[in-house]
Amino acid sequence: MSTMDRRFNRRKLFSGAAATAGGAAMLGLAGSGSSQSAEAAALGGSIVASDKNAVVNTTAGKVRGFTHSGIHTFKGIPYAADAGGAGRFVPPVKPAAWTGVRSAMSFGPTCPQAARTGWLNDENAFLFQWDDGQPGEDCLRVNVWTPGLDDGGKRPVMVWLHGGGWTSGSGQEQPAYNGENLSRRGNAVVVSLNHRLNMLGYLNLAAYSDRYASSVSVGVLDLVAALEWVRDNIANFGGDPGNVLIFGQSGGGGKVSTLLSMPMAKGLFHKAVVQSGSTLRLGELPSSEKLAAEVVAQLALNKSNIDKVQTVPYAQLLAAGNAALKKLQPNPPAGGIGMPTVRSAAQRFGFGPVVDGKIVTRHPFDPDAPDVSANVPMIIGTVLNETSTSMTHAALESMTDDDVRKRASERYGTKASTVVDAYRKAYPDIKPVELLSRMFSVRTNAVTQAERKAALRAAPAYMYLFAWHTPILDGRPRAFHCSEIPFVFANTDVSAFATGGTAEAKELGDKVSDAWINFARKGDPNHPGLPKWPAYSADTGPVMIFDKACEVKNDPDRELRKVVAAALS
Repeated sequence: MSTMDRRFNRRKLFSGAAATAGGAAMLGLAGSGSSQSAEAAALGGSIVASDKNAVVNTTAGKVRGFTHSGIHTFKGIPYAADAGGAGRFVPPVKPAAWTGVRSAMSFGPTCPQAARTGWLNDENAFLFQWDDGQPGEDCLRVNVWTPGLDDGGKRPVMVWLHGGGWTSGSGQEQPAYNGENLSRRGNAVVVSLNHRLNMLGYLNLAAYSDRYASSVSVGVLDLVAALEWVRDNIANFGGDPGNVLIFGQSGGGGKVSTLLSMPMAKGLFHKAVVQSGSTLRLGELPSSEKLAAEVVAQLALNKSNIDKVQTVPYAQLLAAGNAALKKLQPNPPAGGIGMPTVRSAAQRFGFGPVVDGKIVTRHPFDPDAPDVSANVPMIIGTVLNETSTSMTHAALESMTDDDVRKRASERYGTKASTVVDAYRKAYPDIKPVELLSRMFSVRTNAVTQAERKAALRAAPAYMYLFAWHTPILDGRPRAFHCSEIPFVFANTDVSAFATGGTAEAKELGDKVSDAWINFARKGDPNHPGLPKWPAYSADTGPVMIFDKACEVKNDPDRELRKVVAAALS
């Protein structure tokens, strides 16, 4: 089953964490609402914004940012030219040079996308405090946080790839993405970015014109272009282009997994972290061709007038894409990132990269780990309650084991009871709703990815499980999808709506962020605040459990994974 399609279906199980609607009924565009609480919380205190402050040369011209408490911030720097109009559906090109000094103090446009459904649930919106920004196709922008400029600092560079599958999200969508605190704590350069998503990044028009030969994966080419910008410019921002970490969560983890398999990305990064997004396989070329043909038909275009696709308003493109998906897949299968299902993998459709043989030359981690990134060390992990269904639906806390069996049958068919019984035996004291949230995990793909990486015997992989439960909303969210992000970015206070802003959260955040910082610096996450974290091996399967008390456990769910594998066989 395509992991790309699993991301689409995750929205049914987990409404809103990093998701937007893709159904035919959702024709609104993102950007209708935003939250600036992240910036306000992160930037308490004085700010220096001056024509004479924080000016840096880039390959396209000078940019000016601002400074807060010793960290220089730059936002919305173009790493490629406008991707709208004549730039739509074609590979990114370098931005035109500018004269003078370009102001870079506010986020650039976000890639157009469907309206976020999470806003419809008040508790969901409270937890995540999204900033959806303003949509626009001139969205190929980077944001940079750094302690030093033009100082030869050779700091580790940490490039964040946002979640939302291949269809939604942005580099600013969550308060936790703010890179200031991580930059300060780690003496590191933190980078985030926007790139093309959904149809804009992955509509396969190659059959209609050679001009669009790369349209099936221009969103991935954007990622490569952003990393090339980092290589060419980051030294002026105090970073080391020879020590670049890429890290991402959910869909961002899928992007990291994919880049690890791409020859054209080799040498642009040197370490990688996949958070709740281990991607083994991508979509197939024939499915992308069939989906594109239906979109083109919905737009009443053909080979003779296909160039009109560059001027069709995005709302019309979105409507055509939704209609095409509904026609080709009227009953999308249940599932989520890394979630197994008994349904056939045939006839699954969605907008995301496919193995096209040119841009993406193989599946990321199937049938094995890619040799092209054999020497890139990895951190791979998940959270304990990826599908925390009662997070914003308190009534589900009263779910029974029979209710769990009914839901599990969507995934495991007639063998659902066997799976539920095995999980109940392993966890006799937890509530049924939490049993369900652990059962529908993405850890199976994460373990497979780690095993295949370790089998190369080149660079180490380290596994983690984030198990800390937030106290917010009476603890219902538990260790929910996205919950580790504030801890990685040293932003547990900035994201207090999700963490509670407690001393306990801050203490754990220090441990988690220091692990990521150490890994970025030297490829090893160990530090004095944690117990010894061994590299992963298939024999023992060591996993760092991040919780109130951090500990290492050896393959804590091996027997449960065997039960699930048998149920799916």
